[in-house]
Amino acid sequence: MAVARAERLVNLVIALLSTRQFLTADQIRDTVAGYPRSGSDDAYYRMFERDKSELRDLGIPLETGRASWHSTTEGYRINRDAYELPDIQLDQDEAAAVAVGAQLWRSPELNSATQTALLKLRAGGVNVEEHFPVVSVPQRTRGSELVLTKLLAAIDAGSAVRFSHRRNPGEDYRERVVEPWGIGTWNGRWYLVGFDRAKDDIRTFRLSRIGDDVSTVGRPGSVVKPEDFDIREHIERAVASDGSVQGTARVWVADERVHELRRMATARIPSERDGVAGDELTLPVNSWEWLARVIAGHGPDAVALGPPNLVDHVVDVLRGAFEAARGGGS
Repeated sequence: MAVARAERLVNLVIALLSTRQFLTADQIRDTVAGYPRSGSDDAYYRMFERDKSELRDLGIPLETGRASWHSTTEGYRINRDAYELPDIQLDQDEAAAVAVGAQLWRSPELNSATQTALLKLRAGGVNVEEHFPVVSVPQRTRGSELVLTKLLAAIDAGSAVRFSHRRNPGEDYRERVVEPWGIGTWNGRWYLVGFDRAKDDIRTFRLSRIGDDVSTVGRPGSVVKPEDFDIREHIERAVASDGSVQGTARVWVADERVHELRRMATARIPSERDGVAGDELTLPVNSWEWLARVIAGHGPDAVALGPPNLVDHVVDVLRGAFEAARGGGS
């Protein structure tokens, strides 16, 4: 029944878009597939009224007017100019943001929707990936996709959340109840910022250290972020201040690639590798594991040059990915 109703609505939209004149209810009954030709008139008119209401609820610009100059019968049509979307026009920053977003949502449950959106943009003349190529972001830098999805939904709904969290790898998880205000990134890591009810203060939580058991608490709409609160600024203050530098690394990156490492570099020397132009970067390191994952995630566009322990970390990450892929295909 639901499929038949959806098909009838689609047929109705096509018919009302295809006419310049106003179609009467009787004409619609005779020409649009899905409406009963037999049966009582009252049943048909009730069905048609429900369909008209649904189209208006969907935002479709349904117009009414006289079916002809000598008729007093009301007719219907859809204003094509108001119905059709304008041509897509993205400036450089907007296109870059779409490209980054497309690379972030690579989970199985979201990848199909991402590719459909990019296809529609290309159909509209905007090839985001061609003009703004962005390499894949390692998924482990942002934690579980399920955690991110649940937290974003709670933020949109204005709901508090309960989850398990550990301050450092290897420690036990502890339950936290937080009023989530937003999610941001710093040096490739993703963080939740919100008001911790137990601590009675604002706290920052790395997403990769939040368990999958995220659930909402209380009624939706009860959490509101202060208007003057800047999520990114708070993350920079909270995270950068307690991140002790563990050493310095040298990494080669291809031209116009690996911008997250380029932003961190304290020195840059033009360097060509295997015929590919790029730069040798000097980077302060807060986490060898994180840097190794980022380098491995960028494939041939990033190469660890030193120190040796960083090279070993990258090799371990790539070997683990290879073993996982081989095991998944067997």
